[in-house]
Amino acid sequence: MKVLNLEHILTQNGFGFAYLSADLAVLSCNPLFRNFAARQGEVLAQPLPLLFPETFGLETVFEEIAAGTRPFFKLETLQRDLPDADECYIDIAVYPTSRAEAPLFCLIQNVTPKAQLTQQVYQQQNEIRLLESIVRAHQAHAALNIWGTSEPIRQIRQTIAKISRIPTATILLKGESGTGKSMVARIIHHAAMGKTAPFVEINCAAIPDTLLESELFGYEKGAFTNAVSSKTGLLEAADGGTLFLDEIGEMPHKLQAKLLSFLETRRFRRLGSTREQEVKIRLITATNRDLNLMVREGEFREDLFYRLNVVNIELPPLRQLGDDVLLIAGNLIQSFNINFQKRVQGFTPAARQKLRNHRWPGNVRELRNAIERAMIFVESDMIDAADLQLGSLQAQEPSASPLERFQLPPEGLSFDDIERKLLEEALALAEGNQSQAAKLLHLSRDTFRYRLEKFNLL
Repeated sequence: MKVLNLEHILTQNGFGFAYLSADLAVLSCNPLFRNFAARQGEVLAQPLPLLFPETFGLETVFEEIAAGTRPFFKLETLQRDLPDADECYIDIAVYPTSRAEAPLFCLIQNVTPKAQLTQQVYQQQNEIRLLESIVRAHQAHAALNIWGTSEPIRQIRQTIAKISRIPTATILLKGESGTGKSMVARIIHHAAMGKTAPFVEINCAAIPDTLLESELFGYEKGAFTNAVSSKTGLLEAADGGTLFLDEIGEMPHKLQAKLLSFLETRRFRRLGSTREQEVKIRLITATNRDLNLMVREGEFREDLFYRLNVVNIELPPLRQLGDDVLLIAGNLIQSFNINFQKRVQGFTPAARQKLRNHRWPGNVRELRNAIERAMIFVESDMIDAADLQLGSLQAQEPSASPLERFQLPPEGLSFDDIERKLLEEALALAEGNQSQAAKLLHLSRDTFRYRLEKFNLL
């Protein structure tokens, strides 16, 4: 078996090295050492400070290393301009050897990935500090962080300013998907409680019914199978701050009753516990569904609805905000300029007109995605209409609805077979998410689960 020597191992791992005389002249080196030298050409017999100017003036230090009074010396993160690389950083270290004719060993390591990562971390830390300073400066007027000058936006700002002085009022946010309910919830929280208080968010539609209760209330060790240790629930985690329940309309009836009991007393028990706990939180809920209609149809508890509907904030769709779409888009450009290191100034008249005319079915979320896509590919300092790829749901819709295309065959069909097929297809389209599948069939989650049980599809 071939035994590899140290020099071969260093070369294979991308290190440059050289043996130096007592007067710092290069006696021998590998090719990588030549690549990292500041001076191109022959390096043998050349003094180290000529090849690596950063070592100039360190002769006394190298004498101490050669004499054995200093173990080594290292210079870190030195920049190099190499012909085949845009940016390169190296570490230079000098060690003693046991060879009288070559008492010093110089080792060069390419640390470019590490240096670039460190720079990114520093940049992110600086950005975080900047954002924190902005939050501190404007915390008392956090409602001003909502972009827009239209009347609906002004009314939302006024409402937030009022409720920020009452940190215990329960709030219900309503509006289409993508209108910024989560953002408004955070603004309300910071306006009333500041950045130190906890803000806990959970999407009721994203967690299965069997897990949602334990996530909210927590559980004790042994409360159920696999509960090998106790767990703090989100109610406890939000103590002293805000609990934000998004998609509250998807919460199952059983859990609605427990949430109502908590709102009445502000006390609860972990699963498997007999000890009551009390927390002080602001509860903010949000939905894109018509809770009034759900109450009338028995899909949502009426008593819980009234407990949640203390302060009602309706977030308007983007298409109702007029020129605010241009204001929001302009602010998004400034944000992406920082993230993408670009200098885009704004929109051409054609692009502005395209933004005004679009219906924005996805609201602010769709607008943000459109601006981000344009900022990635734009080559000039102005975004033109051609840079904005705006989807059209209407253009993708078929000329006739599925019901209009359906025809009952002469021999007839089993209604149960049709219902089972619809349930299976809805689950497949929703990738197993029962809440999303229920939405596809315009059913409440409880009704959907009842039908799944009927056909043994659970």
